[in-house]
Amino acid sequence: MNATRTLATARRVLRQLGHDPRTIALLLLVPVLLLVLLYYVFDSDRDSFDFIGSSLLGIFPMVTMFLVTSIATLRERTSGTLERLLTMPLGKGDLIAGYALAFGVFAALQAGLATAVALWFLDLDIAGSPWLLLFVALLNALLGTALGLFVSAFAASEFQAVQFMPAMIFPQLLLCGLFAPRDSMQPVLEYASDVLPMSYSVDGMTQVLHHSEVTGDFWRDVVVVSGVALGVLALGAATLRRRTA
Repeated sequence: MNATRTLATARRVLRQLGHDPRTIALLLLVPVLLLVLLYYVFDSDRDSFDFIGSSLLGIFPMVTMFLVTSIATLRERTSGTLERLLTMPLGKGDLIAGYALAFGVFAALQAGLATAVALWFLDLDIAGSPWLLLFVALLNALLGTALGLFVSAFAASEFQAVQFMPAMIFPQLLLCGLFAPRDSMQPVLEYASDVLPMSYSVDGMTQVLHHSEVTGDFWRDVVVVSGVALGVLALGAATLRRRTA
């Protein structure tokens, strides 16, 4: 990998995104609007809002970054841009890292905006530091970016890329502990939840919600989510194709 080529790729992707205001609105505003909606849904039950709202601060960025990244990367391949780029002295690792860096910038903006609105406008009550909440939200957004880059290699159209969402995201959403405690699930479902990264994302948010100090479980959650994101990025580089068949 070459830092100069990686940064050049990131700048190109950022310029393209800068000319697409609808995508920017999807990335930055939709999670905030959903949190505001959730606030009014649980207007009379603050404890439920605190738990579900803090969890969704991690889930929303993961989902939106997954969608945008998978579709944008697939569009690069179907338009022939990816094939032209890879005829240059640009490795797959440089390309994947450049995309991850570019979308990581928007992930940071998205996580920062959603966290700020939740804490200072919606009065989300947490015991831990707001910076830890932001940190976990950013990790989840980066994980969504990594998953989007990975699945884009297996989709032949944008419609197929969207179809990967039920397969990749919905099972994690159901088993992550948001709807029911993981230890109350059937054993096979509990074991499945133990290997899904969103479970650790939600648990990391829960640690910040309930504990004023950084716990060992929090660091475990951070290591798992970070490790999965890096591993999926490596798989994305290995499976990247020049063009769609």
